[in-house]
Amino acid sequence: MNNISIIIPVLNEAATIDELLIHLIDHASLEHISEIIVVDGGSTDDTVEIIKNLDLNIHLINAPRGRAKQMNAGAAVARGNILYFLHADSFPPTQYDQLIIKEVEKGNFAGCFRMQFDHSHWWLRLASWLTQFSWRACRGGDQSQFITKELFDDIGGFDESYIIYEDNILINELYARKQFVVINKKLKTSARQYRKHGIWKLQYHFWAIYVKKWFGASASELYAYYKKHIAS
Repeated sequence: MNNISIIIPVLNEAATIDELLIHLIDHASLEHISEIIVVDGGSTDDTVEIIKNLDLNIHLINAPRGRAKQMNAGAAVARGNILYFLHADSFPPTQYDQLIIKEVEKGNFAGCFRMQFDHSHWWLRLASWLTQFSWRACRGGDQSQFITKELFDDIGGFDESYIIYEDNILINELYARKQFVVINKKLKTSARQYRKHGIWKLQYHFWAIYVKKWFGASASELYAYYKKHIAS
C-alpha cells in the first residue's frame, strides 16, 4: 500500500504553521498519510511551541538550517514510500494525497501541483496560469514536490551545497530522467515575498538567479546574490 510522508522545512513560520498543519489533516484521507514531519532549522519565534501545543500527531525534528539539509533530514526518518515536500506557506488542494497516489500508481514517480498565488496582480495570475504546463521554466519549490522514496534515494536527495535553488536542482535531475508530472489541481501559495520586495523587483532577481545558474554560477555565487538582493 502506498503511503505518504509529508516533509515541511520551517524557520520562523509561526504565522502560518498551525493553519497549514490543520489544512493537511482536514483535506486528506489520513489512512494514506504515514506521518507529517516538520523539520525546524532553528526558529527563534513561536513556531516550535505552536506545533507542540497543537493536538495533532506531528513528528517534529531539528536539523541544521537550510532547506536542503532540513528536507534530507526529514526524508531520512520518513516511513512512507512517497515523500511529499511542502513549503510552510503552500496549501495543497483537497484530496492531495489521493491525487499523488493515483499518479504514482500510473507510473509517474515524481511531480507537483499547479500553483495559484494569493494575490490578484496580473503578472502573478499569469505566472500561476503557466504552471499548468510541463515546461521546465515553470517549475519551482513553491508548487510542492512529490517523489517516491526509491527515486529520491537513487538521485541522492537534495544537494546540500545549495542554500537556495535546491528544489530546482532536484527538478532538473527529474526532468533529465523524464520523470516529472504536473497534477492539474491548484495549490495555493503565499505571495509574501512579492509583497515585501515589490513584484517586478523580486521577479527580476529570481530571473537573474535562474540565468546565472544557466551560465554556470556556483551554489555559493547564487547564495551571495540572494543574500545581497533578496534576503537583506
